[in-house]
Amino acid sequence: MKPSRSPRLIAALLLACASAFAHGQSYPTKPVRIVVPFAPGGGLDNMTRRVAQKLTEQTGNTFLVENKAGASGTIGIAQVARAAPDGTTLLANDGSYTMLPYVFKTLAWDHANDFVPITTTSVSPAILAVGPNTRFTTVAELVRYAKAHPGEVTYGTGGVGSSLHFATEQFAQAAGITLRHIPFKGAGEAMAAVAGGTVDIAMGGPSSALTLAQAGKVRALAVSASHRLSVLPQVPTFSESGIDYQMSYWTGLAAPKGTPPEIITFLQKQVAKSMEGEDVRAYYTSIGADPGGMPSAEFATFMRNEVGRWKSVAAGAGIQPE
Repeated sequence: MKPSRSPRLIAALLLACASAFAHGQSYPTKPVRIVVPFAPGGGLDNMTRRVAQKLTEQTGNTFLVENKAGASGTIGIAQVARAAPDGTTLLANDGSYTMLPYVFKTLAWDHANDFVPITTTSVSPAILAVGPNTRFTTVAELVRYAKAHPGEVTYGTGGVGSSLHFATEQFAQAAGITLRHIPFKGAGEAMAAVAGGTVDIAMGGPSSALTLAQAGKVRALAVSASHRLSVLPQVPTFSESGIDYQMSYWTGLAAPKGTPPEIITFLQKQVAKSMEGEDVRAYYTSIGADPGGMPSAEFATFMRNEVGRWKSVAAGAGIQPE
């Protein structure tokens, strides 16, 4: 009778389990740096700081936010791509990451493979905003006018290749209209230009459009959510307005390629846990956003789909990488 190999198999399994347990128990043992590739004060920065504080409270370890701005976020992103894949350096990213291949001809890292998506930290709808004294009171009126006057309606963005640029071009394609692009230095400036009547419309996220809409400084015509927002109950969805327009502004976390799966799982679960408190959910509701915590595999699929979506938009709008 051949000797049984089961003791060896059992020993191997026990060793594997012990290793996984050790990783889970030993991480994190030192401060974790979350790099925000933009300047302080923006939507991604604010959201990341809230999540970092929650992770610090939950784990007893320090999660630090470091801003590394420049070149549309690519400087900070490249820095994290080169970091050790041990979970001590993470990337805070947003929807602009999935647009980068259509903004830059070359990137200093492998866009599709050098990061492991961890989870989302927020998902927000786009808000179509117009000036308070504009002629447009509904999306239908805007579309009718734009079709009758191609290229006359102007829209503001944070610059060529910015999230607002892609988002507004996607709307124009969905509505079958031609708009004229007016780039600014940032989303805040673009929305301020709408409020001041310098440009006609802007497709802002809640961080740039919601407060102005609630204050009556801009008029919100539609939101790209599947339902009306409780903070803007009078504003219809694009679907209600007769336009098949779906997009979202999201924020999330990623880790360098090669980061152990157990660390990715640990972080995803901790972020999801941080979203469960009533205070956190009340905050997200107040800004018209949905909490994050999406499973890592689902987030990876979501990002791939976003990359495909913006490829089509870039081609239709003639956006050329530089």
